[in-house]
Amino acid sequence: MRNVWTIARKELSAYFVSPIAYTVLAIFGFIFGWMYFSSVAIFVEYSGRAQMGGQGMPPMNLNEFVIRPLLGNMGIVTLFLAPLITMRLFAEEKRSGTFELLLTSPVRDFEIILGKWLGGMLLFGCMILVTLVNVGILFAFSAPDWKALLVGYLGVLLMGGVFMALGAFISTTTSNQIVAGAVTFGVFLLLWILDWATAFSTSTVGKVAQFVAIMPHFEQFSKGVIELKNVVYYISAIVLGLFLTKRSLESLRWRA
Repeated sequence: MRNVWTIARKELSAYFVSPIAYTVLAIFGFIFGWMYFSSVAIFVEYSGRAQMGGQGMPPMNLNEFVIRPLLGNMGIVTLFLAPLITMRLFAEEKRSGTFELLLTSPVRDFEIILGKWLGGMLLFGCMILVTLVNVGILFAFSAPDWKALLVGYLGVLLMGGVFMALGAFISTTTSNQIVAGAVTFGVFLLLWILDWATAFSTSTVGKVAQFVAIMPHFEQFSKGVIELKNVVYYISAIVLGLFLTKRSLESLRWRA
């Protein structure tokens, strides 16, 4: 694990040496902050209307009207920004000519893969930490259900883990970061919308598409509900992405 952690720290520092980390964090922080402001403003307006209207209406649920939409929107923003994180994991090594040195170093393939995946996850974790500023303000002036919020963040982390694993695999297939980023975004977008055309399908293909699609598994997390099948899906997808990355590295090593 020492080698894994060393590679992860190297990857994280490489992100902050380049403009990638600052660009990703700035874009994510700005977009999430705007969505947070909009959600809270709408919630306050609707709550005021409900109180003025009276009629014994129950109070609006903060988690349902603010936190849940924010978590869903966080996933959408991640869909666009995750390729910026993963596109350089292996493609940059190939472009700079250090890929051969990496393969011939006294480090096993799975340590390289886990280290780079963990490096991407650490930057993704920094993105999530940015949102705690807004969430902290929410807790300072209200009392949302923190357990549901934690479950939602768990779902976001698992989704990010899938994106990092699949992105790492795609990054091994090219030396061009732009190509890696574009293909990664295309794959992520396909996983996001895969169930749109099959949402009401009862055929085998429709059921498979609904299971493979990433968004239906996240919805329960955004509601504050942990279901074993959804956890198994995300962990399986992460393992699959890392496995494909390992096989790709083995193929590159054999061809070299």
